[in-house]
Amino acid sequence: MTRTNHTAIDLFCGAGGLTVGLKKAGFRVLAGVEQNPVAAETYKLNNRKSRIYEGDIRKLCPEQIMADLGLETGALDLLAGCPPCQGFSSHRTRNKATAIEDDRNDLVFEFVRFIEVMLPKTVMLENVPALAKDWRIDELKVRLRDLGYHIDDNFAQVKNAADYGVPQRRKRLLVKASRYGTIADAKATARRKTVMDAISGLMPPGESGDALHDFPTSRSEKVQTIISLVPKDGGSRADIPKKYWLDCHLRRPGSYRDVYGRMAWKDVAPTITGGCTNPSKGRFIHPEQNRAITLREAALLQTFPPKYRFSMAGGKDAAALMIGNALPPEFIRRQAAQFKAHLRGVEA
Repeated sequence: MTRTNHTAIDLFCGAGGLTVGLKKAGFRVLAGVEQNPVAAETYKLNNRKSRIYEGDIRKLCPEQIMADLGLETGALDLLAGCPPCQGFSSHRTRNKATAIEDDRNDLVFEFVRFIEVMLPKTVMLENVPALAKDWRIDELKVRLRDLGYHIDDNFAQVKNAADYGVPQRRKRLLVKASRYGTIADAKATARRKTVMDAISGLMPPGESGDALHDFPTSRSEKVQTIISLVPKDGGSRADIPKKYWLDCHLRRPGSYRDVYGRMAWKDVAPTITGGCTNPSKGRFIHPEQNRAITLREAALLQTFPPKYRFSMAGGKDAAALMIGNALPPEFIRRQAAQFKAHLRGVEA
């Protein structure tokens, strides 16, 4: 009889975006691992049936986790995760920070350590595209092959989440491997979901009764004036008179062109980052209203469920960082559905 409830563990689970996607694809997520206490609290608020291991993954024993969960070696269907990727980020590269010197990059090998002990049937690792050109991806490939995983041309691919139901441009590296053969690629969508699809139905902030949407903001009069002057539906700060520009923009007029820009209703959003509610961090002004997008709007653009709860224990900036760092659940759901189909095929 074919199984319908495959098991998964989410390493570096953050606020739970990957777990949400896995659950929507039909996986039973047994546990998550997360070091950040606010993110771990958010994970617990929304995933009460999944055990959370809160702490530094380098200090966790995979054998103990298997014992806790009643798992035998080779029994787990999917080990998934997104090791922290700030060390590989293009922003750090632009600022001349050398990726190889960031010890967070080696957390990829903590992922490998868990694979070596658990020997899951399949593996999904998600990260920034820059990892695809780093020596660590070659080392990962060699070590997985030595463990008996099937490695083919689909092992590491850069995909745009906008092609998989996410109303946002977000290029990510997807690594996938199985002990039983090739996992098929998810099909790209024929029509991209837009900003309008995602957030146009929300009430104005302050009137919704949703604390994440109604969270108050305060801007200086000068900044509020800039926001009000940016043309509706996709306008840029380049479209307003230079007398309203901030000094930093006048000094470097060609840099960071998206800051103080508006999203466009009928297009996808820019990449949602940890600065997603701050117009000085990117094109994060609402398409029509004179304000930055709210935390709830950012979460919806990431494809979190409308009522997903985020801990505010760290304040607004910490919540924005959780949302910006999350994996878009819909992107994961579509990829995980192929893992599910692959596992069913193996068991048939």
